[in-house]
Amino acid sequence: MSSAMRLLHTSDWHLGRSFHRENLIDAQAAFLDHLVDTIREHRVDVVVVAGDLYDRALPSVDAVRLFDRALGRIRETGARAVLISGNHDSMARMSFATGLIDASGVHLRSSLDGVGTPVVIEDEHGPVAFYGIPYLEPEIARHHWDLPERGHAAALGHAMDLVRADLAERPGTRSVVLSHAFVTGGEPSDSERDISVGGASHVPVPVYDGVDYVALGHLHGRQTITPSVRYSGSPLAYSFSEEHHVKGYWLVDLDADGLAGAEFAAAPVPRPLARIRGRIEDLLTRPEWESRTGHWLQITLTDPRRPAHPMDRLRERFPHVLVLDFAPEGGAPDTRPIAASVADRSERQVVGDFVEWARGTPATPEEEALVNTAVEQVRLQEGTR
Repeated sequence: MSSAMRLLHTSDWHLGRSFHRENLIDAQAAFLDHLVDTIREHRVDVVVVAGDLYDRALPSVDAVRLFDRALGRIRETGARAVLISGNHDSMARMSFATGLIDASGVHLRSSLDGVGTPVVIEDEHGPVAFYGIPYLEPEIARHHWDLPERGHAAALGHAMDLVRADLAERPGTRSVVLSHAFVTGGEPSDSERDISVGGASHVPVPVYDGVDYVALGHLHGRQTITPSVRYSGSPLAYSFSEEHHVKGYWLVDLDADGLAGAEFAAAPVPRPLARIRGRIEDLLTRPEWESRTGHWLQITLTDPRRPAHPMDRLRERFPHVLVLDFAPEGGAPDTRPIAASVADRSERQVVGDFVEWARGTPATPEEEALVNTAVEQVRLQEGTR
């Protein structure tokens, strides 16, 4: 029985990212430990990472060290690695010394000049061509390739034309494309950076026609657009909109004829997420919320009046509350323009309204006296100008 080349498809590591000011570097180190274990356990031949390796163009020292260790550990397993830059990465910085590190079996593609030139890896069935298409900023790509049209679809369409032209010169060669883009039909979350500047952000699926497998990055939820076009999603949750995501990596097999199948391997969850809502006393006392005490939480309070010291009180039961919102039950927002909503109110009344809105209780007599003094002082100063 012949064997297949096994790929591990991952993306959107965002090394160095925090979660509502919580440092995630330890959690990112843990998922990379799991990644390496998965590579060994499943005898992965090639790891493909579809962009957003870092969270910013100038990553922290800790993030760079973690990335460096990850690449070395992947190679220690015997697997090769093919990576591309994403919209969070610096294309120029990520392309530094890539020609030198190619010899190590790590192939980072972060340049428009390399689009259409594959990394070719052999197995018992012959060659597999890996084409890296880094995130294409539409205007940069348009000027680089002198394209007649603007937008993401035009840039990626041209990139894929280069891929298909090269593949046509390699009869019988199986093919994998790495691409960082927003493909039509994908479901976004709140943690992806908007890429709509420079043209419509969506790219139609048929732009990728003609290759055996497309490893997508950018969207943070795992998704199967077609059997051969998939997002792995991020290996960690980076927004509360991802509370129901199952994070991990695709394990993809290529046999002699091309794509033979794909299965998902789940990654560890450092701390689960949840969004809960209700009145503060219910949240603090009702037993059904006990299962959320260890979660990172986004809490929406629905009390008619804003409770006093809500975050301090909530953290006595829920020590990992990160976000607190207010949505009073039955409260209808004032949709009038601000000028209209205060037109019939004195300065003292406007300040008093704000205090009651922010705290849930009216200003005390002492506070009202301070407001009166402040208003009089302002009027005296305005009268001397």
